[in-house]
Parts: sequence; C-alpha cells; structure tokens
Amino acid sequence: MLRPSPAPAPALRSVLTALGSPTAVHEARTPALRAAQGPLSPELPLPVHVLGVTGTPGRSPRTRLAGWRFLIRNGERAIAAADTMLTPDGWTFSHFFEGPYVTATERALLQAEALPTLYQPRLLSVPELYMLTLWLHAEPEADGTTDAPAAADLLVPLAPAPPGIAAHRPYQVADLLPVLSTRLAPPPLLGSAAPA
Repeated sequence: MLRPSPAPAPALRSVLTALGSPTAVHEARTPALRAAQGPLSPELPLPVHVLGVTGTPGRSPRTRLAGWRFLIRNGERAIAAADTMLTPDGWTFSHFFEGPYVTATERALLQAEALPTLYQPRLLSVPELYMLTLWLHAEPEADGTTDAPAAADLLVPLAPAPPGIAAHRPYQVADLLPVLSTRLAPPPLLGSAAPA
C-alpha cells in the first residue's frame, strides 16, 4: 500500500502551466506527448532524491532532494513524465521526457500497491550507475525530504537496471546499499594497497 506525499503546489502549477503551453509540449522531445489525443494530466508526484557518493567506507550514503517527478497520464496510461527542480525562486518546471523509466515506474508503483505494509513512494537516482529505484519509505507520514534510506525501507530497481541487479525486485536497504556503495567507491590510487 502506498501513501504518496503531496508535491509542493508551485511544482504542480509549473507542470500544469507547461502542459497548457503548446510551445512546451510541441518542442519537447517526447513524441508520445506531442501525438496524444485528449487531456493530459500530471499524476503520482514523486520526490526525486539523488544518492551521493561518500567516498568514505563504513559511512552510510546520503541523499539530497533534487526535484519532483509527475507521471503524465493520457487516458489509462502514463505516456511521459515531467520533472521539476528547485531554483532560488522556488519549484519550477524542468522538462518532459519519455522512455523505459516511465513504464517501469508505473509498473513498480502497481507492484508496491499490493504490498501489505504502508509505504511512502519516492524515487532514488544513482547517476553514476545510470540507475533509478523506487524508494519505498517505511514512514508514510514523512515530509519527503529524508536524507538517507532507513533500515525498514525497500528499494526497487527500475528497468533497465545495472548488470547484476535485478529490476523490479524489492531489496532491503541493508542488502542493496552496500552493493551500490561498493560500485560507487573510488578505485584505489595507483601504488596504494587494495582494501582487504
């Protein structure tokens, strides 16, 4: 079961304004959005957090809130997404996009709805690994700005996932974060001893 956190009102307004702008929609590199017939609606707002590389073994990774993502629905399915970002003037529309992460996000959200525990859905991006996960936060009343995954949280890698990590499989944070931390760790300097 899911309890999404409400998106900031300015983020939603900026996406609605962009959807209402023929220029923004027609200049977007999203053929599905340009070809859509009927109304388009931004739904399922998800805070997007970026996993930071700590570079310090044994320290838990940190995240930062980078934006809000809205799935753009046309009829019964999501055909694109809209990202917003925080600027000095507040939340603003960033861009529209489509691709495998749109359908993978929708699929992962449907799978998470069937879970017996109540979660707050978020997205966790790992840019260095070209990876995006659905982050199921175990505190459904949180404000969406938590800076690190908690032990009770689940991470569901979205397809396409990096080699060796199964897409659409829920992982306990304690199982997946060490794998990500190892892959994100900087390589040892030339001539230094390799870690044991």
